[in-house]
Amino acid sequence: MRVSNVTVRKRLTIALLVGILIFFIIDLRLGYVQFFLGDMLTGKAKDSWSRNIPFEPERGEIVDRNGVPLATNISAPTVYVVPRQIKDPATAAEKLAATLNMSKETAYKEITKVASIVRLKEGRKISHEKAKEIRALGIEGVYIGEDSKRHYPFGDYLSHVLGFAGIDNQGLMGLELYYDKELNGEEGSVQFYADAKGKRMNDMADDYQPPVDGMDLKLTIDSKIQTIMERELDIAEAKYNPDGLVAIAMNPNTGEILGMSSRPDFNPTNFQEVPPEVYNRNLPVWSTYEPGSTFKIITLAAALEEGKVDLEKDHFHDPGFVKVGGAKIHCWKSGGHGSQTFLEVVQNSCNPGFIELGDRLGKETLFKYIKNFGFGQKTGIDLQGEGKGILFNLDRVGPVELATTSFGQGVSVTPIQQVAAISAAVNGGTLYTPYIAKELINPVTDEVMMKTSPVAKRKVISEETSKEIRHALETVVAQGSGKNAFVDGYRVGGKTGTAQKVKDGKYMENNYIVSFIGFAPADDPELVVYVAVDNPKGTIQFGGVVAAPIVGNIMGDSLRAMGVEPRKGQIEKETTWLDTPMVEVPNVVGLSKREIQEIMVNLKIDASGQGDIVVKQTPQAGVKLKEGSTIRLYFSDKPEE
Repeated sequence: MRVSNVTVRKRLTIALLVGILIFFIIDLRLGYVQFFLGDMLTGKAKDSWSRNIPFEPERGEIVDRNGVPLATNISAPTVYVVPRQIKDPATAAEKLAATLNMSKETAYKEITKVASIVRLKEGRKISHEKAKEIRALGIEGVYIGEDSKRHYPFGDYLSHVLGFAGIDNQGLMGLELYYDKELNGEEGSVQFYADAKGKRMNDMADDYQPPVDGMDLKLTIDSKIQTIMERELDIAEAKYNPDGLVAIAMNPNTGEILGMSSRPDFNPTNFQEVPPEVYNRNLPVWSTYEPGSTFKIITLAAALEEGKVDLEKDHFHDPGFVKVGGAKIHCWKSGGHGSQTFLEVVQNSCNPGFIELGDRLGKETLFKYIKNFGFGQKTGIDLQGEGKGILFNLDRVGPVELATTSFGQGVSVTPIQQVAAISAAVNGGTLYTPYIAKELINPVTDEVMMKTSPVAKRKVISEETSKEIRHALETVVAQGSGKNAFVDGYRVGGKTGTAQKVKDGKYMENNYIVSFIGFAPADDPELVVYVAVDNPKGTIQFGGVVAAPIVGNIMGDSLRAMGVEPRKGQIEKETTWLDTPMVEVPNVVGLSKREIQEIMVNLKIDASGQGDIVVKQTPQAGVKLKEGSTIRLYFSDKPEE
């Protein structure tokens, strides 16, 4: 059949149009791929060629309030292997095994894995000397990545508070865990390119993505106070061999924790070497126990605020016991204290006297104040593992429970609760939330990213009541059961505590937690210090005997370190035959050697310089020292101008 020319032309035209349409579609697709998908496809291709060597960020440092480093980082390189680039696995495995102290079989297994890149376990966080040895091997496909590990320059110092970080620099305990997200930073990397066979593509430049370092954490801790505290706990541990020790120092006007420590402690770098119950329990916030007589401050505060007692005018007779609800509750002093004012009840820590105050208040009022002071609830401190303590349910409080609660028995509290509560009692009546993290700081710009401000929870007592409490507790230290916490020149107030430990619902024999809480200066407190000693050995287990001197030592040295000047108006210490007499240093500047011999009969002299005239003395005149102490005198022939 013959086809007409018209038909042929039509068919050719259709074929041409179809061809043009196909080529148009192809061109359109190519343009789309080239101009719209090009970057994405190139990126995917580069991703398939790329190999990443991670660069870990620097974990943020933890420093004290004055910038002293408490947790830092030290460089610790890590070994990475690209298996496809290893030309002779057997030889490479033998060399790596010898350098990294691993078996040849393990090394061979690691470097022949079907993976784009492998991090050698035995090559993690090695020394720079070891990294230099690895580089010197010259094995193609073996790389050294920058890494770091946590370093605690002071060892077990502040260990429970700081906590520790793991092998991947992740926070595992303490502040390291609580602020892990802020301290951690973001990982960086060096990216190089390899073909499908794993060979490096030298015609493509490496890409470097710098890591973003974590933020630095500044604490409220004062390392000067912390050092004093650690020293005193070490001495107490050696002297008494206790089951445990707890110490807290706080600014009562803000809630800032200035020092915190406990025993047993541990070195955060080697936390694996101690049982988990040691590093998992930060005793100042975790442990709960009967407070003993330190709790009497709460009963005293409630009675004063409610107008139930006049400390100077009201009297109480203590025969040594009191009968309550059919039970006979004894005073700690056999035979009792006899007739005394309620100020003397406080000084003598007389249990029957405080039972009387509790009875005057009634259970509803007393327990209202106990809860307002923060007991039975967490303080909210920014540390993990805080306990709540245990209080009687009000509907189960009878005459006996009211009596025992009034002098600190039958209730369970934490050390941090006591510090916060007593701070409120002496700071004018305001309960603050304790805190330990002061600021988060960008390490590059030094910009403060987070700042913690004091949080006042509520007003629990009036300023007038707080003033009365401060005076009463100052007399406890000067004239009562807390004399061993007396610091000459500084007005110290405080209260002893001796609490029998409970096990399986029964009180243990000859096993006590003895404590003391002190504050200074008593007229305007700047520091509160609490110390508890669990079952001290080889001594009388009283808070005034064991814990009070520890607090006195911490308090005196800390106040001086803080630059707090001695106060006038200190109540004279009531001495006993056991106390070494105190001598006021005279002013001997300008006197001759013959003249000072007639004056310095109770003090020793450490002389320096040439001449006959005293031109300078240390300490200054007016300071009180123990009889027999040494003062330093500087002599010259010419008076100092």
